[in-house]
Amino acid sequence: MEKPVFKRKIYNEILEWKENRSDKYALLIKGARRIGKSTIAEEFAKNEFKSYILIDFAHTSKEIIELFNDMYNLDFFFLQLQQFTGTRLHEKESVIIFDEVQLLPKARQAIKYLVADGRYKYIETGSLLSIKKNTKDILIPSEEHKISMYPMDFEEFLWAIGDDMTADTIKLLIKSKKPAGNSLHRNLMRTFRLYMLIGGMPQAIESYLENNNLQIVDEVKREIIDLYEEDFVKIDGTGLAGDIYDAIPANLTSNASRYVLSTAREGIRTNRVRELIPDMLSSFTVNIAYHANNPNVGFALEKDTSRYKLFLSDVGLFITLAFKDKDFTDNVIYNKLLSNKLDTNLGYIYENDCGSN
Repeated sequence: MEKPVFKRKIYNEILEWKENRSDKYALLIKGARRIGKSTIAEEFAKNEFKSYILIDFAHTSKEIIELFNDMYNLDFFFLQLQQFTGTRLHEKESVIIFDEVQLLPKARQAIKYLVADGRYKYIETGSLLSIKKNTKDILIPSEEHKISMYPMDFEEFLWAIGDDMTADTIKLLIKSKKPAGNSLHRNLMRTFRLYMLIGGMPQAIESYLENNNLQIVDEVKREIIDLYEEDFVKIDGTGLAGDIYDAIPANLTSNASRYVLSTAREGIRTNRVRELIPDMLSSFTVNIAYHANNPNVGFALEKDTSRYKLFLSDVGLFITLAFKDKDFTDNVIYNKLLSNKLDTNLGYIYENDCGSN
C-alpha cells in the first residue's frame, strides 16, 4: 500500500526557490526527524521536474558513496550517477535530492561545485543538529538557501483528514469578528482536541487514518520520542539533554514561571544547561519562550535569558511524553479530551500547543 502524501504549506516555499533561486542556490530543508522532509522533497521533484534522482545517504550503495571521493570530473560523475540509478538527467529540467545529507559531509561540501556547474538543481534534507555536528572537516557551502520545516499545523491536519471547510470557517469568523455560536464552537473544539491528541507528525496522522485507534497512534508517537532521545545522546553522552526533554511536561504542569532545572536533574549547573539548549533548539524537537521584562520595546533588548519555558515542537508528542512511563490505558488525557472534560489543571496541554507553534 502506497503511503499517503499530505498537502504541506512548505511546498510553496520550495516552489519559490525553484522559480527564483535555484540557478544560484541548492535548497536545504532543515527540521526534526520524521516530519516529512524526504517525502515533500520527492513529491516536489515528481511534480515539478522532468526527472529526479534521490540519494538517501542512510541506505544508498557503496558505489554511489564512492562517487563523492572524486568530484574533479563532473561529466564522469553525472555519467556514473545516471548509470548506477538508471535515471536519465535532463539539463535544467532535473533535480538531484541529497536525503539525510548530514550522513555524508563530503556530499554537502560538493554542493558548491555542483551549483556552479549549473546543469541540474539540488535539494538537500537533514536534521540541522546532525548537520552541525558533521561540518568540522568540510567547507560549508554558501550556495544554500535554507528553509525550516515543522510538524503539521492544525490547518494541514485538517487537509490530511479530508476536512476542507473548518479552516475557512475559522478564518471567516476571525475576519468578521463574530462568535461561532454554541453548536459550531463545540464542533470546532472537538476537531481541535482530536488534533491535540494525534499531533502533527505525519506517521501519527497516517496511523490514525489507517486504524482509527488512538492506542496505535500513541505507539507510533512513542517510537518517535525514543528516536529523538537517542539523538540527544549524540548531543550529550551524560543523558542530560534527554532528561531536560523528558521534564518539559512536569515543568508545564507545575505552572512555574520558568523551566525549573531540578525537575530534570538534581544539582544541575545552569551554565551546563545553557550550553545544551542551543543544540536542542537546533534539533527542532523543542521550542523556547523567554521572559520579557518589558514587552513594549524590542524583545531582543528586554528578554531575560535566565528565565524561559521549554515546549515540545509537537503537541501530540507532548501528550505521549507526559505519560511515557505508563501504559496507554493510564493516560487520562486521551479520555478527557475526547469527552470534553479537560480539567483546568490540564490547561498546560493548550499552553504547549501555543508554545509549539
